Formats: sequence, C-alpha cells, structure tokens
Amino acid sequence: MKMRVWPILSLLVLAGCIPAGRGPERRAPTRRSAVTQAAPAPALSDAALRQCQADLRRAGVSFQALPDRSFGGGCDATASVKLVAIGTPITNLGAMRCPLALAFSRWVSQVAQVEAERIFGQPLRRIESFGTYACRPVNGQAGRRLSEHAHANAVDISAFVLADGTRFTVKDGWGGEDERVRAYLRAVHDAGCRRFGVVLGPDANAYHRDHFHFDMASSRYCR
Repeated sequence: MKMRVWPILSLLVLAGCIPAGRGPERRAPTRRSAVTQAAPAPALSDAALRQCQADLRRAGVSFQALPDRSFGGGCDATASVKLVAIGTPITNLGAMRCPLALAFSRWVSQVAQVEAERIFGQPLRRIESFGTYACRPVNGQAGRRLSEHAHANAVDISAFVLADGTRFTVKDGWGGEDERVRAYLRAVHDAGCRRFGVVLGPDANAYHRDHFHFDMASSRYCR
C-alpha cells in the first residue's frame, strides 16, 4: 500500500502546476494574448525625466510639464507633459509620459510628415487623435488589466488631414480604394513599430479598426 501512495501524490503535485483549462486542448498563448500581459513601463527617475524634457526642447517642441497625479483605481499620470506645439497640430492630446511624448513628436516630424510629402506631394495640415490619458482597462473591457492609457502612456491616432484639406481616416482608409492612402497608413504604422513599444492597428483586432494605438510599454509588439 505504501508503494502506491507516492505515484498518486506525484500526480496530484503535477496537477497543481498545470494552469486551469482543458488540459491538452488548451491553446498556447497567441500574439494577441501577449499584448494583454504587457508589462507596464518602468518608473522614470528625476534625471531621466530632465533628460527627456531637454530632448523635447532640443527638438523644438513646446510643452508644459505636468505634476505627478494619481486618480485612484491604479490610474495615474507621472513624469508627464502636455504637448503644446510640435510643428503639426494634433487634436485631443492630454497628459503623456515624457518618453511617449518624445517618441510621438519624432514620429510626427520624421515619419508622418515625411511620408505625406513622399506619397502625396504635400505636408500634413493636421493629425486627429482619440486622446491619450483615460482611466480604463484594456479595450475598455471590465476585468482586464489597466490600459497604458490609464498611465498616460498611450496615444490613439484616428485621421490625417493634408495641406489641401483632404482628410482620410484609419477606419476607412486602411482597406479603402485609394492606393496612396493605404500605402501611407501602412508606412506610418510600420514605422511606428520601430519607435514605440506596442503598436496596434486595424489588423490587430476589432477594437482597433478605426485607429492606431501607440504606447511605450516595456513589451515589444506590432500588429
């Protein structure tokens, strides 16, 4: 009898190490699930914040430094700034963590504007966003971890307006009939993947069918 106890105990211990699910039928994590487990961006030291702000000034960016704020429920805006002028008007921008603001400013000047000149032969007049800070979980779905938006560490871009007044949206342009618009949206999306931690667009999931999500989480993911 004693000889049979140890195999049974061993099976019980192993069973306790297996995550809840359907055993062998449980699927391995997908690239999409990897996004939901993204690690938050590390805290920014005072020295790193000063360096980031100095880099913004050197880039000719006008900004307002914001005090650290906590809004409850785990939501906060620390080491953040409000972009005032970056050379191209952007709608709906609020608090942004400084590293995000720096990466975004460079993306606008070095990618969005450059690609507009290359593909359309004219600069951008304006970029439209859905905003930055928002105290909510990922994709607005209750029970999920907090979005990077809840830490002022993400920005959502929805539309672009050219100098001649032509306006096109991510929602209609990504799979639309205008070949130049499709090329432009893919160019700025793909370039964002080299500048931000996580980039999501219409190919990521239904929640991003109408905008590009850029954030500076420590994870790397592009879709």
